[in-house]
Amino acid sequence: MSGNLFDEPPAAKAQGPRPPLAERLRPKLLGDILGQDHLLGPEGLVGRMVEAKRLGSIILWGPPGVGKTTIARLLAQAADLDFVQISAIASGVAELRKVFEAAETARRKGRGTLLFVDEIHRFNRGQQDSFLPHMESGLVTLVGATTENPSFALNGALLSRAQVAVLRRLEAEDLEALLKRAEDAERRPLPLTEDARRILCDMADGDGRHLLTLAEALFARPAEKPPLEAAELGAALNRRAPLYDKAQDGHFNLISALHKSVRGSDPEAALYWFCRMILAGEDPLYIARRLVRMANEDVGLADPEAVAQALAAKDAYELQGSPEGELALAQAVVYIAAAPKSNALYAAFKAAMAAAKDTGSRPPPKIILNAPTKLMKEEGYGTGYRYDHDEPDAFSGQNYFPDGMRRPEFYQPVPRGFERDLRKRLDYWEELRRKRRGEA
Repeated sequence: MSGNLFDEPPAAKAQGPRPPLAERLRPKLLGDILGQDHLLGPEGLVGRMVEAKRLGSIILWGPPGVGKTTIARLLAQAADLDFVQISAIASGVAELRKVFEAAETARRKGRGTLLFVDEIHRFNRGQQDSFLPHMESGLVTLVGATTENPSFALNGALLSRAQVAVLRRLEAEDLEALLKRAEDAERRPLPLTEDARRILCDMADGDGRHLLTLAEALFARPAEKPPLEAAELGAALNRRAPLYDKAQDGHFNLISALHKSVRGSDPEAALYWFCRMILAGEDPLYIARRLVRMANEDVGLADPEAVAQALAAKDAYELQGSPEGELALAQAVVYIAAAPKSNALYAAFKAAMAAAKDTGSRPPPKIILNAPTKLMKEEGYGTGYRYDHDEPDAFSGQNYFPDGMRRPEFYQPVPRGFERDLRKRLDYWEELRRKRRGEA
């Protein structure tokens, strides 16, 4: 840790209003960055690069406010490179061309360039491709920052030329350390009780920059006022919506968490992730559609009522809307999570689909084909068909697969829920089938 991170040089103080607290507390050394020891420590990706003095192109992937920009700046400082920052939101091809021309000029003067591209996932494929020759030639060392999964947001050619460093959201102890730095910088404690302080960290949602923005608003309160209680904090600050992009990574992460909680028969966790999605503004009908999928895929015939519950919840939501209709969806979430689980039908469907593709255009056996014409009767259509209702036990045991195709077993019920009864029924019919073939 550096000796005094917070004192401003006299020249800065004379230039007018102080920068925001988050800017004043921006770390001056890589070791001052909180919550990213797995990357910045001696064994971390970035730490090893700095130690070896061999800096390569990197994609910094992580949530907002965890130090991506600061890491890029300090890497440029550690490698003695010119630092150039652009945002993919505000830059186009013309701006990129100017950056590369400036980097070429700097190289002729013996200087290297670290190009930091914020929100790099906002560039389209063509713009991303424009970096490739300059990365390969060493004209620029690219450090890109993204909150989106690089596997989906960046093209393969770019990823093959850069290493991905995953940054973590700041945990409670990191946020508390950040608040202590803020108090040192302001030379007074935050006007909060201990409970309110803990809630303030929760409100930051792992984002250090947002935490400092909230803290700066609280430092603006008159010092003579008593500390804020937890119940008063919400009125003093506007709490932002949880980090969530309905079209991108947050969307898929939360629906994955909901689906796996349902599959894992954990109604409490399933209800929690359902509420997280609702609070984040997810379309409830999207959740309803996914619940139908869960009921079919993960419950299936172990509880045939599960899909009926999911469809009823969808209908109830369409009738009532929010917020009343959300209770119906919550009921379906809990019902499906608590239902006995079986993917036997799902597995049977996939196996049958594969068999249908493999067997091509084999016709059904003539025994089960109708014969509405004389020619078809002469060809043997329907000959030998036995009407099951006229057979003992209403079961003929005839073959319904194409001639020459070995009888498969796609559906294998599990010994849970309603499928226990189905297993007994299928075993009973198989025994009758063997008797009809004279095998018993």
